[in-house]
Amino acid sequence: MLRRSLGNFRDTFKIIRRRFVARPANYPQFPWPVLVGVYLLLTAASMVFLDGIAVSWRDRWPNGFVAVANDFTSFGLGGWYLIPPLVLFVPANLLDWRALSRRWRLVAYNWTCFAFFVLSAAGLSGLTVTVLKHVFGRGRPVLDLGLFSFRPFEFDPYFASFPSGHATNVGMLAAVVILLYPAWGKYVVLPLTMWIAATRIVVGAHYPSDTIAGFGLGIACTIVTATIFARLGFIFRQTAAGLPVRKKTFRLLAAGRKPASPPRMPFPEAAGS
Repeated sequence: MLRRSLGNFRDTFKIIRRRFVARPANYPQFPWPVLVGVYLLLTAASMVFLDGIAVSWRDRWPNGFVAVANDFTSFGLGGWYLIPPLVLFVPANLLDWRALSRRWRLVAYNWTCFAFFVLSAAGLSGLTVTVLKHVFGRGRPVLDLGLFSFRPFEFDPYFASFPSGHATNVGMLAAVVILLYPAWGKYVVLPLTMWIAATRIVVGAHYPSDTIAGFGLGIACTIVTATIFARLGFIFRQTAAGLPVRKKTFRLLAAGRKPASPPRMPFPEAAGS
């Protein structure tokens, strides 16, 4: 079993390395300067116009509303998005892929790619927000040190307000769902994740600008991850412009009926991934 696990790891990294070499870095031409400019402008505007209002409202929220916010805010913790895909990798890495039928091999392959995608997006956004927190060192609202209290590289949790880590995590989640299932993700998951991000303001842990910056950061990191996955041919396909598009072969559930002629695996190497 250990030999199979090591073999699966080795084969997977061989596939990734081979595809990076074989596929050119032809990423979509996003208007990054414009998007970054809007992001920074929105963050700065909320810092100037909204953060003070949020501080003045800190002790005015109804107790019931604060209690609900406290219940929801824990869904922004990174463990919700790092632990499940890590746990999923254990049985996936122990599978005897060659013993599976093509139908179930494709399902297992898609679940493995999905777990890898979520783990990569969560890891990139989590690492980025952690670095930025220490770089800026903004004091949290509970300290009452003022809206612009920054102590770079303080390495103190009380000076880790900007950007919000919880908001970054749920922004990542919103982007993952919208990229994979845009039809309902925009109308269900996006409002829910925005509410979870806003709970950080209600409980007094962050300013509005912290949550806006974090939410946008999570979305951006997920889009970057998706474009790399599209280049590798995992889950998404590359497009000349616009967001990566989910491939038609990506299904997390097996088809109800087995087709008369099983579809060919989109990636022959997946048998060893």
